[in-house]
Amino acid sequence: MRSFGKVILSMAVACLVSAIPASAQIIDGLDFTTSFPFYVGNAQMPAGSYKVTQSDMDDTILLIRSDDGSHAALIDFIPTHSDTYHTNSEVTFHKYGNTEYLNRLWVEGQQFGMKIEPTKAESKLAASTSTVEHSLAANKQSGKGQAASLDSH
Repeated sequence: MRSFGKVILSMAVACLVSAIPASAQIIDGLDFTTSFPFYVGNAQMPAGSYKVTQSDMDDTILLIRSDDGSHAALIDFIPTHSDTYHTNSEVTFHKYGNTEYLNRLWVEGQQFGMKIEPTKAESKLAASTSTVEHSLAANKQSGKGQAASLDSH
Protein backbone atom coordinates (compact mmCIF):
# COMPACT_ATOMS: atom_id res chain seq x y z
CA MET A 1 0.00 0.00 0.00
CA ARG A 2 2.87 2.36 0.63
CA SER A 3 4.03 2.14 -2.99
CA PHE A 4 0.46 2.83 -4.17
CA GLY A 5 0.42 5.98 -2.00
CA LYS A 6 3.75 7.08 -3.48
CA VAL A 7 2.41 6.60 -7.01
CA ILE A 8 -0.69 8.68 -6.22
CA LEU A 9 1.44 11.40 -4.59
CA SER A 10 3.82 11.43 -7.57
CA MET A 11 0.92 11.77 -9.99
CA ALA A 12 -0.59 14.61 -7.95
CA VAL A 13 2.73 16.49 -7.91
CA ALA A 14 3.18 15.95 -11.66
CA CYS A 15 -0.32 17.34 -12.33
CA LEU A 16 0.35 20.38 -10.14
CA VAL A 17 3.70 21.13 -11.78
CA SER A 18 2.26 20.79 -15.28
CA ALA A 19 -0.57 23.21 -14.38
CA ILE A 20 1.79 26.02 -13.33
CA PRO A 21 2.86 27.02 -16.87
CA ALA A 22 -0.77 27.00 -17.98
CA SER A 23 -1.61 29.42 -15.17
CA ALA A 24 0.87 32.03 -16.38
CA GLN A 25 -1.18 33.41 -19.23
CA ILE A 26 -2.25 36.68 -20.75
CA ILE A 27 -5.70 35.79 -22.02
CA ASP A 28 -6.69 38.92 -23.96
CA GLY A 29 -3.46 40.92 -23.92
CA LEU A 30 -1.68 43.48 -21.81
CA ASP A 31 -0.96 47.07 -22.90
CA PHE A 32 1.74 49.36 -21.53
CA THR A 33 3.51 52.59 -22.49
CA THR A 34 7.13 53.53 -21.83
CA SER A 35 8.87 56.89 -22.06
CA PHE A 36 12.21 55.12 -22.60
CA PRO A 37 13.69 52.61 -25.06
CA PHE A 38 14.17 49.06 -23.78
CA TYR A 39 15.31 45.62 -24.80
CA VAL A 40 13.15 42.53 -25.08
CA GLY A 41 15.72 39.76 -25.32
CA ASN A 42 18.06 40.99 -28.07
CA ALA A 43 15.48 43.26 -29.75
CA GLN A 44 15.68 46.97 -29.00
CA MET A 45 12.31 48.70 -28.74
CA PRO A 46 11.86 52.49 -28.84
CA ALA A 47 9.80 54.43 -26.30
CA GLY A 48 6.11 54.06 -27.04
CA SER A 49 2.98 51.99 -26.54
CA TYR A 50 3.04 48.19 -26.71
CA LYS A 51 0.71 45.22 -26.56
CA VAL A 52 1.78 41.86 -25.15
CA THR A 53 -0.03 38.69 -26.17
CA GLN A 54 0.81 35.03 -26.08
CA SER A 55 1.98 33.68 -29.40
CA ASP A 56 -0.35 31.52 -31.46
CA MET A 57 2.66 29.22 -32.02
CA ASP A 58 3.42 28.31 -28.39
CA ASP A 59 1.94 29.20 -24.99
CA THR A 60 5.44 29.84 -23.58
CA ILE A 61 6.25 32.53 -26.15
CA LEU A 62 5.14 36.15 -25.85
CA LEU A 63 4.61 38.53 -28.75
CA ILE A 64 5.47 42.12 -27.83
CA ARG A 65 4.36 44.53 -30.55
CA SER A 66 4.36 48.33 -30.79
CA ASP A 67 0.92 49.87 -31.32
CA ASP A 68 2.00 51.24 -34.72
CA GLY A 69 3.28 47.79 -35.75
CA SER A 70 6.80 49.05 -36.54
CA HIS A 71 8.51 46.94 -33.85
CA ALA A 72 7.82 43.43 -32.60
CA ALA A 73 9.63 40.65 -30.78
CA LEU A 74 8.91 37.05 -29.84
CA ILE A 75 10.38 36.02 -26.49
CA ASP A 76 10.32 32.91 -24.31
CA PHE A 77 9.22 33.31 -20.72
CA ILE A 78 9.47 31.32 -17.53
CA PRO A 79 6.37 31.12 -15.32
CA THR A 80 6.96 32.77 -11.97
CA HIS A 81 4.85 32.84 -8.82
CA SER A 82 3.88 35.41 -6.21
CA ASP A 83 2.55 34.70 -2.73
CA THR A 84 -0.35 37.09 -3.33
CA TYR A 85 -2.72 37.89 -6.16
CA HIS A 86 -1.75 41.04 -8.04
CA THR A 87 -4.21 43.89 -7.66
CA ASN A 88 -2.77 45.64 -10.74
CA SER A 89 -1.23 44.51 -13.99
CA GLU A 90 2.34 45.70 -14.29
CA VAL A 91 5.47 45.41 -16.37
CA THR A 92 8.83 45.30 -14.57
CA PHE A 93 12.13 46.46 -16.03
CA HIS A 94 15.75 46.11 -14.94
CA LYS A 95 17.86 49.19 -15.61
CA TYR A 96 21.66 49.05 -15.89
CA GLY A 97 23.08 52.54 -16.36
CA ASN A 98 21.00 53.91 -19.26
CA THR A 99 19.97 50.51 -20.63
CA GLU A 100 16.56 49.00 -19.80
CA TYR A 101 15.52 45.35 -20.14
CA LEU A 102 12.00 43.94 -19.85
CA ASN A 103 12.12 41.57 -16.88
CA ARG A 104 8.64 40.43 -15.73
CA LEU A 105 4.95 40.80 -16.44
CA TRP A 106 2.22 40.45 -13.84
CA VAL A 107 -1.48 40.23 -14.68
CA GLU A 108 -4.18 41.65 -12.43
CA GLY A 109 -5.97 38.96 -10.43
CA GLN A 110 -3.28 36.30 -10.94
CA GLN A 111 -0.57 34.87 -8.70
CA PHE A 112 1.44 33.73 -11.69
CA GLY A 113 3.57 35.98 -13.84
CA MET A 114 6.01 35.75 -16.71
CA LYS A 115 9.76 36.22 -16.27
CA ILE A 116 11.95 36.99 -19.26
CA GLU A 117 15.29 35.19 -19.12
CA PRO A 118 18.26 37.58 -19.23
CA THR A 119 20.33 37.56 -22.41
CA LYS A 120 24.11 37.24 -22.31
CA ALA A 121 24.38 41.02 -22.81
CA GLU A 122 22.06 41.70 -19.88
CA SER A 123 23.87 39.19 -17.65
CA LYS A 124 27.17 40.90 -18.49
CA LEU A 125 25.71 44.31 -17.57
CA ALA A 126 24.24 42.90 -14.35
CA ALA A 127 27.67 41.60 -13.33
CA SER A 128 29.36 44.98 -13.85
CA THR A 129 26.64 47.52 -13.00
CA SER A 130 24.09 47.90 -10.24
CA THR A 131 20.54 46.90 -11.15
CA VAL A 132 17.63 49.28 -10.63
CA GLU A 133 14.23 47.58 -10.80
CA HIS A 134 11.10 49.58 -11.56
CA SER A 135 7.58 48.84 -12.74
CA LEU A 136 5.01 50.49 -14.95
CA ALA A 137 1.26 50.05 -14.79
CA ALA A 138 -0.27 48.02 -17.58
CA ASN A 139 -3.82 47.63 -18.85
CA LYS A 140 -5.32 44.16 -18.87
CA GLN A 141 -7.54 43.76 -21.89
CA SER A 142 -11.03 42.41 -21.32
CA GLY A 143 -12.57 39.86 -23.65
CA LYS A 144 -14.33 42.70 -25.53
CA GLY A 145 -11.06 44.49 -26.25
CA GLN A 146 -11.62 47.29 -23.74
CA ALA A 147 -8.79 48.29 -21.44
CA ALA A 148 -9.22 48.53 -17.70
CA SER A 149 -7.32 51.63 -16.59
CA LEU A 150 -4.85 51.10 -13.77
CA ASP A 151 -2.82 53.54 -11.71
CA SER A 152 0.99 53.60 -11.83
CA HIS A 153 3.05 52.52 -8.79
